[in-house]
Amino acid sequence: MATVQLNGVHKSFASAEIIKGVDITLHDGELTVLVGPSGCGKSTLLRLIAGLESITSGDLLIDGQRVNDIPPARRGLALVFQSYALYPHMTVAENMSFSLKLAGVSQTERQQRVDEAARILNLEDLLDRKPKDLSGGQRQRVAIGRAIVRHPKVFLFDEPLSNLDAALRVRMRLELTRLHRQLGATMIYVTHDQVEAMTMADRIVVLRAGIVEQVGSPMELYRSPCNLFVAGFIGSPKMNFLEGTVRDVNPLGITVAMCRNTLLQVPFAAPAAHTGSEVTIGLRPEHLTLAPAAQDSIPAQVQVVEHLGNESYLHVLAESGENMTVRVNGETEIQPEDQVHLLPHADRIQLFDAQGQSMRP
Repeated sequence: MATVQLNGVHKSFASAEIIKGVDITLHDGELTVLVGPSGCGKSTLLRLIAGLESITSGDLLIDGQRVNDIPPARRGLALVFQSYALYPHMTVAENMSFSLKLAGVSQTERQQRVDEAARILNLEDLLDRKPKDLSGGQRQRVAIGRAIVRHPKVFLFDEPLSNLDAALRVRMRLELTRLHRQLGATMIYVTHDQVEAMTMADRIVVLRAGIVEQVGSPMELYRSPCNLFVAGFIGSPKMNFLEGTVRDVNPLGITVAMCRNTLLQVPFAAPAAHTGSEVTIGLRPEHLTLAPAAQDSIPAQVQVVEHLGNESYLHVLAESGENMTVRVNGETEIQPEDQVHLLPHADRIQLFDAQGQSMRP
């Protein structure tokens, strides 16, 4: 396996700069997920690592060796695309072994590697089938098997589950996570789906417009987003944002005033906070509780109730005008048009300054 290091990497197409100075290290044996909205540069960054695009400036190192000018076939990487890209006239075994045949690997070793990959991916009974006889999930496993047989230093996955239906995506997500543990491999995985990122990653790299916004474990990004963009992108449903003004600052915390004189007590000190400054309050749906009216509760009217069985989501309109989402018990009897009061979990409040940066210490 290998460590991948990007130092000041830029990528431009003509006058358009897509990757704007990325500095990250992807550790040996780690499953790193590159995540962000469409157009943020995550697939371009993966293609730069793979060697399918040239780096405009900066350095790419694999195990300490600069590989900017090394062709893709000699980088020791294996790329699994969104498209399965299987040869329709070949069997599963032939598809998996074809790259080894081109590389001059002996028939005996090719068979051993295919058998090993088939065992790992539960494809033993499918080796003689053609791709047209396989389900979508089986075809994706064959594409992964084709990568495994090459014994690469790094696996690269470019949105490999996006063509699958919802149920199959969940199953394949679990299979890829299990595969990572089993192989102990370095994997770099690109997705726009933050649920995939949260459930699969050892570390997440959040990208926006070619810039790395934050790098950390899933729970680090969930608990301590560095800015409004990360806070709004990580978590499903997304974080609620409310506007407020700092009313008081003391060593024990901050008092934030919202509309209708609702006062929120934020239990941490923020050196940058000062009386009168405008702030944004971040509250996740699971960090709000239905409560009686009080000075620190948020009045709201229920617009839509989503029942999911074990839990329900209330989509409400706060008196201040913001739309909010609240997670409640699945057996709730609350109906649209009901008036409710929402009590934030004080220790889970996020606070952002006028520039959108986190104010949590």
